[in-house]
Order: sequence, then C-alpha cells, then structure tokens
Amino acid sequence: MLPDLKAWAQALRRDTLALWLAAGDKRTPLGAKLLAGAVVAYAFSPIDLIPDFIPVLGLLDDLLIVPLGIWLALKLVPAPLMAELRIDSARIVEKPVSRTGAAPIAAVWIASLALIALLFLR
Repeated sequence: MLPDLKAWAQALRRDTLALWLAAGDKRTPLGAKLLAGAVVAYAFSPIDLIPDFIPVLGLLDDLLIVPLGIWLALKLVPAPLMAELRIDSARIVEKPVSRTGAAPIAAVWIASLALIALLFLR
C-alpha cells in the first residue's frame, strides 16, 4: 500500500506542476487556464478554505478539494497538450537541487532573523 500511495503522491506533484505550466501556456483553453491557475494557487497557498487546526474537516480540503480540482482541470486541458506538459514537469522535478545555491539564501534568512531578534532585545 505504501508504494502505491507514494506513486500517487508523485503523480499528483507532477500533475500539479503540469497544471501550473498549462495555466501559462497559450494553447490551453481559457476556462482550463483559469481553473488550473486557481487550483494550483490554492494547493500551494498557506491559506485554506477550512483551517487545518479544525479536526477532520481541516484536512478534508487537502484530501478532497485539491485532488478533485486537479482532476477537473486535467479533464479540461487537451490530452496531447497535457501529455507534453507532464513530460516537461517530470523533467523539471528531476533537476538536481543546488545546495550551493541554497546556502546564501539560508544565510540571508539567518542574518535577517538575528537582526530582528537583536532589535526586539533592545
């Protein structure tokens, strides 16, 4: 069961990225663009329709609304275009993560937090 769940999560991640690409593609119909953009924005947004701290209901939007929105958006995007965008999104996901590039960003965040802490301590 765990390998199936992991494969499903990877496919969901790939399809979410493919929908993000579809929202910006000129070949995507307007309705599909709007729905794909809304679904992806909601999926990545820290603001939920139902806050996560509400027991059971808080997780329903993440477990039901987002996958259903992705499914509907996938139905609206033409199949040949979606196949192409899935290949592009898989290529993007496979790119290696640059730890060297992450170090300066982490340093800036740490310095910013230290500066804020220093200002509050005074």
